[in-house]
Amino acid sequence: MLFCVNRKQKLYMRKIFIGGGILTNLYYWLHPNIPEDKIPYWYKRSITGELWHLIRKGICQNVAPNCVLTPVRLGLYRLCGFKIGKGTFIGMKCYLDDLCVDKIVIGNNVTISYGVYFACHGRKQGHNMIVIKDGAYIGMRTSITARHDIEIGEGAVIGAMALVNKSIPAGKTAVGVPCRVVNSLNLDCPNRGELNENNTLMSK
Repeated sequence: MLFCVNRKQKLYMRKIFIGGGILTNLYYWLHPNIPEDKIPYWYKRSITGELWHLIRKGICQNVAPNCVLTPVRLGLYRLCGFKIGKGTFIGMKCYLDDLCVDKIVIGNNVTISYGVYFACHGRKQGHNMIVIKDGAYIGMRTSITARHDIEIGEGAVIGAMALVNKSIPAGKTAVGVPCRVVNSLNLDCPNRGELNENNTLMSK
């Protein structure tokens, strides 16, 4: 079924109903100048899908990060759809991107410290993957931002408060903002050396 829309004194034929749910058509009716292919994706969810999205967001951003019991906290993240391996620890106050539950994959025996942020999407970019391989360690307050797909390799170590915006090879240590790969640091040795301005290890 079609109806006429007066746009700058010209008549255009416009469908009354389009494919999609109630929210899609509601946006379509309220914004007659917006073509179908420009309707925001969140209006293309069903009503039940939108309700689950709101519930999931509440669990991801309010309930799970503040849960003091680690097994319950991990269970809540898994309930939301995140892929989390066995033996993995995720600290409190973490942010996992609830719009991209299928884009975050965390392997086995991974340690994610307090307050780590995972962002799979952002302004003028798509929804990209963040993959954490087995045995990796992510220091507290690290931010992982995926302007493109990112993989933190098996056994890699990310220093506290780092900004990870690229993939880190397996077994490597990365620190800084933005993070850079550095040589392994022997934390038990008092003369382990210092990092120079290029974030490479130098002897004392």
